[in-house]
Amino acid sequence: MTETLTIAEARKRFTKLPEEFARRPRLGAVKITRRKEPVMALMPWELFESLIETMDVMADDRLMRALRGSLADIKAGRVLTLDQVAQRFDLER
Repeated sequence: MTETLTIAEARKRFTKLPEEFARRPRLGAVKITRRKEPVMALMPWELFESLIETMDVMADDRLMRALRGSLADIKAGRVLTLDQVAQRFDLER
């Protein structure tokens, strides 16, 4: 869910927005508009970091190939239970 604020509204609420993000974690980002056009987004730091990390992964061809392969394995049913992994690697459960 995204809330939209004008620049004037955002300026008035700016110092209270961190608490609002904490109170409403599903808020995501706040869209800031000027003359009804979006000009910027304000978001919690954790969301920003996760977006950067996602972009880093998506920019890495090797990681994306591995991810696509893993998703294909899941779709094809080539998965192991936790007990099977523990047994295969001789781990105690």
